[in-house]
Amino acid sequence: MVAGISISSSALIADAVNSLGDSLTSLAVLYGLRVAQLPADDEHPYGHTRAEGIAATNVAVLIVLSAAFVGWESIKNIGSAVPSVTWWAIVLAGGNVALKEWLFRYKLQVGLRTESAAILAHAWDHRSDAVCSLAVLSGLLAIHWGGPAYGFVDPLAAILVSLGVIWSGVHLFRSSASELMDVQANPELIANIRTASESVAGVEMIEKLLVRKSGLEYLADIHIEVDASMTVEQGLRIGHAVKSHLMDTFPQLLDVLVHLEPYPHSHGKSL
Repeated sequence: MVAGISISSSALIADAVNSLGDSLTSLAVLYGLRVAQLPADDEHPYGHTRAEGIAATNVAVLIVLSAAFVGWESIKNIGSAVPSVTWWAIVLAGGNVALKEWLFRYKLQVGLRTESAAILAHAWDHRSDAVCSLAVLSGLLAIHWGGPAYGFVDPLAAILVSLGVIWSGVHLFRSSASELMDVQANPELIANIRTASESVAGVEMIEKLLVRKSGLEYLADIHIEVDASMTVEQGLRIGHAVKSHLMDTFPQLLDVLVHLEPYPHSHGKSL
């Protein structure tokens, strides 16, 4: 920000606002993850896992609004004074590209390991930031080497940065809002849970399996079919065995709700 103001570069100022948005996003994600790990209580019997998604959606709106403001200011700066580009400003812009690309690669690994939608979205936000910073760097180099005739490149780069940040904000909002709407887990996890359930003795068939993501964890609802001639106690033992096996096998499962169906079953609508 200081560099952008010093040399009157709309592109550097836009990149600074983008970086500020990243900092706010990181704080919101960190706070959301801390709240999401709080245990269940009387008011929140299902836990606080959705706090991560709520934090991410709120920050996404802030990012889009700030980027739109910077983009509008950049449009108004077209035709204004040409930035006096210095080498230290170019080095700063180049370092920003390298830093944001490193942040992308690091957070992508963390996001994949923890299956955190907020961290994954934030990682890809860093990748778009790196591309935007590269546009800023290219604009500064063009003005430095080409002279005042290329002064239009600076506000143009700022506009491109704003559009890139808006795209990232919309992507973050959509991915976070999707989790708040009980999106189904990925097919691979569902298939693995189904296979593990079928391996429990006494399970004849899986009638229905729903797995929804809630923060960093998953909630599973499974309907298993057992021998219709069994007693209620025998069926419940199998149900408890299925739940215990799934919870031990998949540490990312927060809870499993097992529903019993008689086998053979008509496969109509469950009660």
